Amino acid sequence: MRRRDMMRVAGGAVLAGATMRDAGAQAPVRWDVSLPWGPTEFHTVNAQNFAAEVKKATNDAVQMTVHPGGALGVRANETVRGVGDGVVPMAESAGFQNVGDLPLLGIESLPFLIANYDELQIMHSLVRATWERELERRGVGVLYMVPWPTQNFYFKKPIVTAADLRGVRMRTYDRVTAEMCTRLGMVPQQLNNPDVVPALASGRVDAVMTSGTTAAAQRYWEFLKHTYVTNHLWATNLMLVNLESWRRLPAATRTTIQDIAKRMEPEFWNVSKAEHATRMAELQRNGMTVEDPSPALVQAMRTATATMADDFARANPAAGPIIQEFRRRVGRA
Repeated sequence: MRRRDMMRVAGGAVLAGATMRDAGAQAPVRWDVSLPWGPTEFHTVNAQNFAAEVKKATNDAVQMTVHPGGALGVRANETVRGVGDGVVPMAESAGFQNVGDLPLLGIESLPFLIANYDELQIMHSLVRATWERELERRGVGVLYMVPWPTQNFYFKKPIVTAADLRGVRMRTYDRVTAEMCTRLGMVPQQLNNPDVVPALASGRVDAVMTSGTTAAAQRYWEFLKHTYVTNHLWATNLMLVNLESWRRLPAATRTTIQDIAKRMEPEFWNVSKAEHATRMAELQRNGMTVEDPSPALVQAMRTATATMADDFARANPAAGPIIQEFRRRVGRA
């Protein structure tokens, strides 16, 4: 073989080897993760910790970048559609914020149905499989679920009886909380998280319902003075993934990520459980009062909303057996 031919063969062998190496070393998968919460809120920190664990466990093969504060333009109440349509590969929002796409996500926000974290876990044991099945039909998977802490009412003026609520313009989450406020004589104003402070500043709302986490992050003490620990509903965030993107990952990688989510979810719940006391203390340090509502107010709230769970079950037949079994398990059948 002449020298020129030998060089051509050798060069071809080197090129072929390089091509095979390039094919074997796939570029990392990079996913943007949309969150409506602020950068310091614990759900955002949870998501960042989850992303870090995934990156480490996959040897940088899957890299998730968390974008807080709605920076990617995905509104909380558009999360299921946004993830299902592939606008973003991953996003998180509270279940009740997407009842327009899946009404059953509102079951845990029914007033006074669920009393505490233990009861919330019972509800999830009954409803989670249905949520996941219905979300899968919309092209969406669930990686993990973490609740917000105890929910509260925040007002400019003291509230003693139900009469003090009449005419108050209250920020609400969805149709269920709007109905609750209407029954209590308030004027509901449905707002996503980033819209609350501008609404307070402009005078569109006089009061807010949310957790202490959001109240502290958004510095409610600049607008409101009185906090009442009403514990009137529960809300859980779902970390969602686009199933088309998910299924493109190797099976072993998917298993690794699922295992991380399963391991970290209870840790994230423990973070949530610690939040309420921490944030109530922060509100007090900044001049807000924190107290339980008066017995008369609690009774009025419970009376006004007593039929809402049954109404919800009639409007959403799949909810009926779940609510019935839940009540049986917690001893309120």
